[in-house]
Amino acid sequence: MSDAKLILVLGDQLSLQNPALNGARAGVDTVLMAEVGEEASYVRHNRHKIALIFAAMRHFRDQLRDAGHVVHYYEYEQGVTSLAEAVEAELSRANFSGVVVCEPGEYRLREAMAGWQESFGIDVDVLDDRRFLCSIDEFNTWADGYKSLRMEYFYRNMRKRYGVLLEADGEPCGGKWNYDQENRKGWRNQVEVPARRSLRQDEITREVLALVENAFPDNPGDLAQFNYAVTHSQAQAQLDWFCEHGLGNFGTYQDALAEESPWMFHSLVSMYINIGLLEPLAVCQQVEQAWRDGRCELAAAEGFIRQVLGWREYIRGVYWRFMPDYKSKNHFDARRSLPEWFWTGDTDMRCLSQALKQSLDLGYGHHIQRLMVIGNFALLAGLDVEEVCDWYLAVYVDAFEWVELPNTLGMALHADGGMMASKPYAASGKYIQKQGNHCAACHYSPAKMTGDGACPYNSLYWRFIDSHLKALEGNGRMGLVLNNWKKRSEADKAAILQWADKVLEDVAGEGA
Repeated sequence: MSDAKLILVLGDQLSLQNPALNGARAGVDTVLMAEVGEEASYVRHNRHKIALIFAAMRHFRDQLRDAGHVVHYYEYEQGVTSLAEAVEAELSRANFSGVVVCEPGEYRLREAMAGWQESFGIDVDVLDDRRFLCSIDEFNTWADGYKSLRMEYFYRNMRKRYGVLLEADGEPCGGKWNYDQENRKGWRNQVEVPARRSLRQDEITREVLALVENAFPDNPGDLAQFNYAVTHSQAQAQLDWFCEHGLGNFGTYQDALAEESPWMFHSLVSMYINIGLLEPLAVCQQVEQAWRDGRCELAAAEGFIRQVLGWREYIRGVYWRFMPDYKSKNHFDARRSLPEWFWTGDTDMRCLSQALKQSLDLGYGHHIQRLMVIGNFALLAGLDVEEVCDWYLAVYVDAFEWVELPNTLGMALHADGGMMASKPYAASGKYIQKQGNHCAACHYSPAKMTGDGACPYNSLYWRFIDSHLKALEGNGRMGLVLNNWKKRSEADKAAILQWADKVLEDVAGEGA
């Protein structure tokens, strides 16, 4: 029998650092890549996401071929429905001594692959994904030492382990580990937002855009605005641009909400890290070097690095530690149907409309739009946890379940009961007004609690507090808020709750 291996490369593993490619023998082993129907349709993916992955896959295929590798590639039009079908077709075509694949990022795929060896009758070697900086076993070892899994402690360990933003004596640069308090300034059009470059689209990318436009007519995503990198060099150029033009103001305005720009000063590299076009440690080191070169404040570099070296790795660890039970958690028993306007953005709430339409059209929203605008509304309105998680998984180009599910279910919806977050991320309209300038163009006023023109976030916030008083009373961080609600007169509380019910009927229930 031939000793040739069949090496499966998934669409989010497009890196030469992919463990399955380490030791691959050009001209001997065969690399298999496939654009399969199941992966493109298990949720209503944004067309930007599908186009990004397909185009990046095709470019990576050509990169491997140029390096001398034999690559068998199934394009979407060939009608392969699943990864298992693609593997089976290759095994029937030629003799292989085994199948090699890097572990998938999503639980459902890992479960499917667990049965491949038996069903195919051949060795299937699923390798640890060493492109992540903390393995699943390492995370579990860390987590076993804590009663509550707070990211801050994990993040400090990662900084020490990889020597990032440390002084020679091992202490954190600047004397502090975390500069989050310095990165929360609201937006009032204080500085000019730099214009983003338009990326050149080659023939491969144009073909993919046409394919996705035709094959997914009912999915969200305005492909006329497609401007994502599809190769390592393009993604690196995007990171270089960010370090030169965005990083200086990134920290200050990373929580800001702006009418003027969907991108603000954000890096737009999470999707490239998540599919393998950029390596996370190299990204962090480049941002650290930008700070050491004097191109940004320490708070900006630390805030960015915390998201990649800390939060991204932590989220993955949480996902694999608690799946599959994690996916079914619903701490507040939230079951209101997702309004149909979540798929159109057609609501009079300006901040929510802007965040939804931007997410749908571009496949992008920054973390405050996802957490404190869209997620906050979903939490306050008691929208169905599973429906909300599926929506997030569908609309964002950087969304894979390992990163999306804990961020949405755990952080935005607090549906895990505090396994990740120390308190629900619930807020009234005053927070949104503080962070940006959407309220000035809105039909509703954040200064009004009830009556025509009152911001829906206000009454819904207090309705959420009232509905979950018992569940929240044991949370020390919620004590002040709970006491403020309890001190209100019964008449005042009744008026707010009555108005909140009307808001739920008129706003949250629209199209449900």
